[in-house]
Amino acid sequence: MDALALVVSLKLALLTSLLLLAPGIWLGRRLAHSRSRWRPLAESLVALPLVMPPTVMGFYLMLAFSADAPLGGAWQALTGTSLNFSFSGILLASLVVNIPFAVQPIQRAFEALPDHLREAAWCSGLSTWRTFMTIELPLVMPGVISALALTFAHTLGEFGVILMVGGAIDGETRTLAISIYDHVQAFDEGAAGVMSALLLVVSFVTIAVVYGLAARRRWRGR
Repeated sequence: MDALALVVSLKLALLTSLLLLAPGIWLGRRLAHSRSRWRPLAESLVALPLVMPPTVMGFYLMLAFSADAPLGGAWQALTGTSLNFSFSGILLASLVVNIPFAVQPIQRAFEALPDHLREAAWCSGLSTWRTFMTIELPLVMPGVISALALTFAHTLGEFGVILMVGGAIDGETRTLAISIYDHVQAFDEGAAGVMSALLLVVSFVTIAVVYGLAARRRWRGR
């Protein structure tokens, strides 16, 4: 087991999940309630990382993070470091790639709420904020948990984008998925098998949690 790669992967997955939580809830709610004609375009942009090849996404992010680009140049001017081949860079790339996993489950949860719940709360004198905090958020919590689980698991297994943006620097950008690839290339199938089994278990548990929450929501609706 590559302990350094495991630490980097867990740190990346945890930070990605937590940093996308609030934006995911906000954007998921906005999309669920939107009646704008631009909603399909916004949903397409959110879903784009799902269909774009990871190497293509990684290539464009690598260009955006370079010192010659506005984003990469501004970051380097502020911090004195490059986004490419750094943990900050793979974290930012991970945030972009995981947007659909953080937004879509929450959006579907908000869409499942009947409109009369909010209307009844407003008629009872609750503000929009209190309605959200005391009624909407508790009801969509299974969607929020699903979003966290999917984001965490997908980040652990991400390979192409992380490799393109961060390379494979020990203790910095070398994640578990990259370590598996390196061990396979070195014909160390034993170590690769152990790490692959770990990711397999995490993936299975994540899917079990998501489907379990979905089933629990269906049972409550009966």
